[in-house]
Amino acid sequence: MPTPAAPSSPPSRSGWIGEIWGGFAAMLVALPSSIAYGVSVYALLGPAYVAQGVRTGIVGAIVLGLVASAMGGAPRLISAPCAPAGAVLAALAGGLLATAGEPVSPERVIALLALLALLSGALQLVYGLLGGGKLIKYIPYPVVSGYLSGVGVLIFISQVPKFLGTKAADIFVPGHWQTAALVVGAVTIFGMLLGPKLTKAVPATILGLAAGLVAYFALAAARPELRQVTQNPLVIGPLGGEGGVFAGLLGVLPALAGLHLPDLRMLVVPAITLSVLLSVDTLKTCVVVDTLTRSRHDSNRTLLGQGAGNLVSACFGGMPGAGMMGATLVCVDSGGRTRLSGMIEALFVLLAALVLGQLIAWVPVAALAGILIVVALRMVDWHSFALLRQRSTMLDFAVIATVVVVAVAANLIAAAGAGVALSMLLFIREQIHGSVVRRKVLGGAITSTQHRVAAEQAVLQEHGALTVVCELQGSLFFGTTDQLRNELERDLKSARYLILDLRRVTAMDYTAAHLFRQFEASLEERGGCLVFSRLPPRRDLQEYIAQVGVLGGDHAARRFETLDDALQWTEDRILDDKLPNRNQAERPLELAEFDLCRQFDADHMLAALASCAVARSCAAGEVIFTTGQVADELYLVRSGIVRVSLPLRGGTYHNIASFGRGNFFGEIAFLDRGQRSANAVATTPVELYVISRHRFDEMSHAHPVVGVKVFARLARTLALRLRATDAELRATYDA
Repeated sequence: MPTPAAPSSPPSRSGWIGEIWGGFAAMLVALPSSIAYGVSVYALLGPAYVAQGVRTGIVGAIVLGLVASAMGGAPRLISAPCAPAGAVLAALAGGLLATAGEPVSPERVIALLALLALLSGALQLVYGLLGGGKLIKYIPYPVVSGYLSGVGVLIFISQVPKFLGTKAADIFVPGHWQTAALVVGAVTIFGMLLGPKLTKAVPATILGLAAGLVAYFALAAARPELRQVTQNPLVIGPLGGEGGVFAGLLGVLPALAGLHLPDLRMLVVPAITLSVLLSVDTLKTCVVVDTLTRSRHDSNRTLLGQGAGNLVSACFGGMPGAGMMGATLVCVDSGGRTRLSGMIEALFVLLAALVLGQLIAWVPVAALAGILIVVALRMVDWHSFALLRQRSTMLDFAVIATVVVVAVAANLIAAAGAGVALSMLLFIREQIHGSVVRRKVLGGAITSTQHRVAAEQAVLQEHGALTVVCELQGSLFFGTTDQLRNELERDLKSARYLILDLRRVTAMDYTAAHLFRQFEASLEERGGCLVFSRLPPRRDLQEYIAQVGVLGGDHAARRFETLDDALQWTEDRILDDKLPNRNQAERPLELAEFDLCRQFDADHMLAALASCAVARSCAAGEVIFTTGQVADELYLVRSGIVRVSLPLRGGTYHNIASFGRGNFFGEIAFLDRGQRSANAVATTPVELYVISRHRFDEMSHAHPVVGVKVFARLARTLALRLRATDAELRATYDA
């Protein structure tokens, strides 16, 4: 389910003022930028199409401001034509115009640009409907940085000829540079960079544009040819058409009728590239705004709003766009709090276009180029060069540099393919660098919870190296299996039992399954076995492990629900081999044979303790007590094995201990007379002595020495168990 956006309640009177100022301030940033991006694309078609670029940028700002703000999931977001849109559209237009063979007419290029905008908006709608808002954020940052840096470099390269007032082929010929264009562009750049140091009240783009206009008219005072608006390549010129700014509105739809299916196929990859870039740019802005305002946006609804806005904008002949970082931050700083501020921004753009339409014709092209050059330089991730200082981050820099180089040498479409390939490379690198072995210990350093007699403990310590316990984590795939093989290669030469704990494994491929079968074959040669414990909780992984034949069929590998079960099984196999007579029929112990009752005969106190001990027999599988029961009994195991386990959510459990002949359990409830904290089940036929605390207290009143001795020996046994637990914990954390 998408994250709900913050509700947009109707603003109060003071809130209305903030929304209006926020929208107005955002317009001051969005309008000149939108015009600049439109001109950067349509100027490629020739000077006669510069005015159409202006109209495209303005219409895009109006429609996106209204539709995306009304339907989107980020209330404060200001949407307008942006740098990625300008770069992708310019790349397509330039590529079409440079096509060998029959030349492509400007009208056909315009129709293809409109179709590209429609497809991009439709794809954004699909992303939103499929929940892609949460998936796009998983694109690695180096790839995103490379995309945006590549866009910045392309914009910079495309604007240099306009900045110099010459053709692209003549930028290295100073004699063809226009002094007026160079001066206006330079003044605009200085205005954008130095203006904010003088005042924060006016956006930098407005300060830069105003400085460029002042410089242009100052030059025009001395040069009469600069005072005419028509046939003047240094200014935008008349917007043309009977409708002025909005000439040609909806004219894009008839133009689309002349396109065919091959045109659609040609635009699929550029549309995917543009839609992803616009989506990433928008969501990146939303994340920044969330951080500043301590709010949360609905990423999927945001994509739906952006897609709808770009679709409608394309239908009206407008330019596609995204959530603009600069305009949005200015809106927030000026008091914008709801989606109303974005709609007001669009209305201010409309008002400015209607009122200032004639003035827009006088905007110098070099001034717009200067604005875009500053934007382009700021889009380049200059901090990425710091990645060259460390060997560990050089690959990240290589990813960024590769995407930028491919974008400049080929196009953004090819850069998108390079970005996807490098994303996979980054993923593989991260997986390889992260160890899949969480811990590895030998059987001597970790034991099961089965309490064993001293002779059995000595055998297990002596032959602990026969068992290797390896807890795995992360992804087991072709990039990490060699790491696992190297980690276990030496141990497999001497071990007979390999326990692989898979609880923290998140993914696995057939290469890992093949490696497991190799482990199995190597262990079988020495009479050993491969053992799996705690298979991953994900059902799909469990099914995959079964399908690739790692378990079941003719495979001897064993599977256990818990690591403790696996350890008990391997320990039993070792003990069966080293102590073949250990499983002979056990005689149930008498009370005097328990360590708890040692030397009671000498004090003539055994009879007193026996008076409160009751013999009890349990069949295999019989429940002795369960969690939550209020009880006070202490159980002494005469023969057989009792398992005490802690039930967990989801039907799983954790083994606390298994108690055999001569051990006791249930001491916690015996001491505090509280609820049982675990379950106790007989795993084999069991003979017990049961001592009730109630009867024990009655006996202790008559024989207090017995009570003192029993509690002292309980305390000593519990201390020894805690020491053993400390040793296992230390082995766990040191592994």
